Amino acid sequence: MRLIIIGPPGAGKGTQAALIKKQYNIPHISTGDMFREAIKNMTMLGLKAKEVIDQGKLVPDEVTINLVKERIAKPDCKNGFLLDGFPRTIAQAASFDKILHDLNIKLDAVIDMEVSDEIIINRIVGRRVCPNCGAGYHVTNLKPKREGICDVCGSTLIHRKDDTREIIKTRLSVYKNQTMPLLNYYKKQGLVKSFDGTRDIDVTFRNIVKTLGTN
Repeated sequence: MRLIIIGPPGAGKGTQAALIKKQYNIPHISTGDMFREAIKNMTMLGLKAKEVIDQGKLVPDEVTINLVKERIAKPDCKNGFLLDGFPRTIAQAASFDKILHDLNIKLDAVIDMEVSDEIIINRIVGRRVCPNCGAGYHVTNLKPKREGICDVCGSTLIHRKDDTREIIKTRLSVYKNQTMPLLNYYKKQGLVKSFDGTRDIDVTFRNIVKTLGTN
C-alpha cells in the first residue's frame, strides 16, 4: 500500500499513521525522519541538508525530493510506504509524480484528515506534554491521573510555547494556503479519500481500512 496522509496540525495524522503502519506493515516516513536518517548516515544528500538546516534555512525542494526518492527505493518500502509531510506543494507533488513514474510505482490513495479549525485550536491549546518521555495529554480529553503530572514517568507536564491560539491560527493559514491545493491536485487523479478526524480514533481507523482494503 503506497499512501500519502494530509491534514492540518492537530488533525490526528500521527495517531492514524501509527495504526496504518502496523496494519499494512509499511514504514511511516516523514520529511523530518528522512533528514535525520540521511544526516546520521552522512549520505551526500544528508550532508547537503545538514548544511542548509544548520544555517536556519529551508531545505531546497531538489534536496528534499531526492531524499524521498532515495528513501522509497529502500528494501523496507517494497510493500509500500506512508508519506507524512511530503509533498507540501504542487511543485513537490509534480516532481514526486515523476519519481513514481521512474520507479514504476503508483500511489494507492491520499488520506485526507478533515477537522474544523475550532476543534483543532481547542485540541492544540489544551495539549500538555511530558518534557522527559514525550507522553501527550489534554486538559479535557486525555487527563493524567494526577493533575499536571505524567502518568508514565512522574515528570511535570508543560504547555508548549507554540501551542497558543494565535500561533495555531497562523499555522492553519499556512496549511490552507500551501497544502490545501494539494487536495485538488490529487482529487483530479482520483486519489483522495477523506475521513472525519473528529470521530473516535478506532472508528476512523476502521473506516480507513474499509476504504483502502486489507492490502
